[in-house]
Amino acid sequence: MQIPDASTPIVCDMTDAPDTDIERLAEYRRLFTHAAFLGRERTTAGIRFRFRAEPGIEAWLRDLAAREKACCAFFAFDITTEGDEVRYDAAVTDNEPARATLEEYYALPDTLVESVDGLNERLAARGVVFSANSAGTVHQVQPAGVVFDRLGG
Repeated sequence: MQIPDASTPIVCDMTDAPDTDIERLAEYRRLFTHAAFLGRERTTAGIRFRFRAEPGIEAWLRDLAAREKACCAFFAFDITTEGDEVRYDAAVTDNEPARATLEEYYALPDTLVESVDGLNERLAARGVVFSANSAGTVHQVQPAGVVFDRLGG
């Protein structure tokens, strides 16, 4: 897995995404409540979600990881199948806002009963602001108190 370097902007841009943040979280909710979800663990590089290698699971995870990477370049994903298990590994560039975002990502199986607002509140409590433009499509993840004039800058 190629982890982005520290100069990669900590920005999520869903402008061209085929879904919204609410739809994406609903998809994660379906994924983690699916009987194929086996668990999660921390790895040397980041985190891992484990799933039974049932028909369609690997393709679903690859598609989801590709959409995540398209909007959040500071993430790296690796989907592998080993035996009867599909592993969804995620890691981020090495800085505090990215690590805080990864921690919330790791918590998704527990916290997806909440709304997007709940996720945003937890990130803000960790010093990370997750904000949207007036159209509600472009999101920025940034340290609290830092104001970006434009996406990523």
